[in-house]
Amino acid sequence: MTDQDQDRDHDLGGSRDGGRGRDEDGGEWGARGRRRGQGELEAQVLSALRAAPGPETAAWVRAYLGGTLAYTTVMTILTRLHAKRVVTRERVGRSFLWTAAADEAGLAAHRMRRVLDGETDREAVLMSFVSGLSARDEELLRALLNDAHDGEPGSRTEDRDGREN
Repeated sequence: MTDQDQDRDHDLGGSRDGGRGRDEDGGEWGARGRRRGQGELEAQVLSALRAAPGPETAAWVRAYLGGTLAYTTVMTILTRLHAKRVVTRERVGRSFLWTAAADEAGLAAHRMRRVLDGETDREAVLMSFVSGLSARDEELLRALLNDAHDGEPGSRTEDRDGREN
């Protein structure tokens, strides 16, 4: 269904969401009737941009993802990713060309930082997180922290209150 067909369907009182529907929280249901996970659309849009041969339009992203999402949904996701600095955009005429600036791991790390920043007791949150890690993940985290403290690019130290030294 094209954007024009969706607009015509909407004007006639039909559903713009292709029959997928929304739940009581305003979340979108997938084409197979299951609720999309938090960040799933962001990850899909980011993956599409990473697969692109170069900067692409929102219409290209929508088509790459199968054309089932509303154009406005794709634009909303791209705008949110841009606010998170996960994608970049360049104005070309009346539209934007979008480029992935981070991968899925960068997006997940951004979400983790946002959750941590929203808590008052950072130490307790980090302690709970670390205590729930598998032995393998704990070993990996320890190695990554050691590399960061050995002066690897991008390493930094912070005091107890989270301020950079």
